[in-house]
Amino acid sequence: MPYISKIEANINGEKQDIPVFSPGFANAGSHNSIFRGQNLGSYVTSEQWTAIQNGTFDDLYIGDYWVIDGINWRIAAFDYYYNCGDSAFTKHHAVIVPDTSLYSHNMNDTNVTTGGYVGSKMYTEGLGQAKTQIQNTFGVSHVLTHRLLLTNATTNGYASGGAWFDSVVDLMCETMVYGSMIMSPMNNGTNIPYNYRIEKGQLPLFQMAPQYTFNRSGTYWLRDVVSASYFARVNNSGLANSNGASRAYGVRPAFCIGI
Repeated sequence: MPYISKIEANINGEKQDIPVFSPGFANAGSHNSIFRGQNLGSYVTSEQWTAIQNGTFDDLYIGDYWVIDGINWRIAAFDYYYNCGDSAFTKHHAVIVPDTSLYSHNMNDTNVTTGGYVGSKMYTEGLGQAKTQIQNTFGVSHVLTHRLLLTNATTNGYASGGAWFDSVVDLMCETMVYGSMIMSPMNNGTNIPYNYRIEKGQLPLFQMAPQYTFNRSGTYWLRDVVSASYFARVNNSGLANSNGASRAYGVRPAFCIGI
């Protein structure tokens, strides 16, 4: 049945907590369908960790965020990867995406996509700073490892191979952001691009509040191979785009938190 939550409102110059009835249930499906966008404070409370661990996600909704070290760490989905992978991921979790890029880095030193995402300098080196920052922010044990199918080979400018890898912190793909592949090569009747992925649907955050797909402060990389020299990116104007792998653009990763 519906249950009571609260929002913060400014009434006659004073901040007040206003109770509201949330038309949902204590599970991922319900909480994935409600956008709230509330500031949750400067750390994850023990109650919030328990709510995630239990899969009830009590008083947590899409768009809610923690402000830690000046960064808005925003909830983008609940149980998005649940039971997925060559080894089933059975921990309840919240997928977090920062509102802005953490820093800038190139995908490769030159404009090549050889080896796909896994073969890129971004994957082998460029994500290290993000992993350290995220694990320091939420705690190593709370940043969950799960399995992703990632590209590791290219042929004639399209992704042609892949394998299962442990994922802690990784770039998003086009499907997560847009709900479909836009710049990625598609089957032309001759080749079959290696577009296999667990992320078959758009993150609820971007579906309900598309303004969060981009940030005017900077363009950021996605992990999709577009050609022999280009990877996909999200332009700071909101445009779905791509560019040469040697360009330095934002690192705006996604990751799972839980217990």
